[in-house]
Amino acid sequence: MVEPAETVEPAETAVCVDFGSTFTKAALVDLAEGRIVASASHRTTIETDVLDAYDACLADLTAADPRAATAEVLACSSAGGGLRIAVVGNEELVTAEAGRRVALSSGGKVVAVIAHGSRVPDDAPYRVLGHTPPESALADVVLLTGGTDGGNSEVLLDAARALVASGWTGPVVVAGNVEAQAEVAAILGDVPHVLADNVVPKIGVLAPESARAAIREMFLAHVIGGKHLSSRADFTAMVRGATPDVVLTGVELLARGLDDAHPGVGDVVVVDVGGATTDVHSVVEVDPEDAQLSREVVATTPVTRTVEGDLGMRWSAVATVEAADEPALAEAAAIRQHDASYLPTDDAGRDDDEAIARAAVGLALRRHAGRSKVVVSPEGRVVERTGKDLREVDLLVGSGGVLRHGRDGVAARVFATSTGRDLDGGWQLPEHARVVVDTDYVLAAAGLLAGPHPEAAYRLVLRLVAPAAR
Repeated sequence: MVEPAETVEPAETAVCVDFGSTFTKAALVDLAEGRIVASASHRTTIETDVLDAYDACLADLTAADPRAATAEVLACSSAGGGLRIAVVGNEELVTAEAGRRVALSSGGKVVAVIAHGSRVPDDAPYRVLGHTPPESALADVVLLTGGTDGGNSEVLLDAARALVASGWTGPVVVAGNVEAQAEVAAILGDVPHVLADNVVPKIGVLAPESARAAIREMFLAHVIGGKHLSSRADFTAMVRGATPDVVLTGVELLARGLDDAHPGVGDVVVVDVGGATTDVHSVVEVDPEDAQLSREVVATTPVTRTVEGDLGMRWSAVATVEAADEPALAEAAAIRQHDASYLPTDDAGRDDDEAIARAAVGLALRRHAGRSKVVVSPEGRVVERTGKDLREVDLLVGSGGVLRHGRDGVAARVFATSTGRDLDGGWQLPEHARVVVDTDYVLAAAGLLAGPHPEAAYRLVLRLVAPAAR
């Protein structure tokens, strides 16, 4: 007699957790409604066990809603330095730059970009991959690029040999000339590696998807456990990806939707203002005709992420006001950088926080968007462009504590000098975008849910543009 199969009840809730460098944030999501029903946060417990902070968050969630105790758990992590990537490419303007862009879109912090083609194999920059202090500069993963498909293979092979000679034994993603990859794999030997499609299959084309997936695979397989953040095996089982990569997945879902029956909202830019960095995520459809007019050697891609490591609210506050040439904010920035846990207690302090945020957002958006101008060349009128054209973006989402916990109207004040039609300098900044704030931290949760629970993730991100549905 055949026993009937056990009926598995569909999950009602999921706990989405972000193990951040400073705080661990958790949200209980009702999957049927696509709604956050409870949230909690706790200082990240790197000094003991990273799951201690999760236990504290789970206790708070369970007190608010008992379903949290048995809910499915999905997590992302940027704790312990997040995902640090070193990029090795053929030369700085093409494959190294392409690798840098792919690494950023994969949720990594780029700690080194080495243009192998312009250096001798044993040059000093290779030592940052394994043995050069400070510890924070060490890479977790190497992204190895070089050559177009069917082109010169020697540079990629030489780079692989130099990598092995440097003593690097960590994970490697090979995303160069596909015709040379079998030889590269033989050179790497026992060094853990995965082969991906070429990030620059031909000049002017950037193909990041395969390498991005391979970096995620290496992060989960080698980096999470290797950081020794927890002695409990369930931490590695919980983590689905690096936090920035997961957030970018949520941004893609918001922009593009699931399918024709579940459309997205159109072009989206997200600016996340943190204590140490300001990240810009954009999903903007690129006009093929417009792209062909650009003189960029590495093409612009629809999905882009940039990380500004010198722009932030606390650890990078001094660098932020210096880069923005705001000497009046120097004293306020120094106070915040000296005490990263500083919270303003009066309107004057909040004004300073908003001014620092305005400087960080303005610089980060300008670096991401760049400028464009029409010039006359032997080929006729062409567009010279740096960065990405954000002028027609439909939705601008602000994220970060300064925006989530700010006073009424904080978003309008922080983004005032970075949006609109009357900005000087030719910057390709949003001209008419609607500005909203991710007050419930839904983008990370939606990115975690997008794979196992896509409809719940879709409902969740739509709450950013339909707050009445909360």
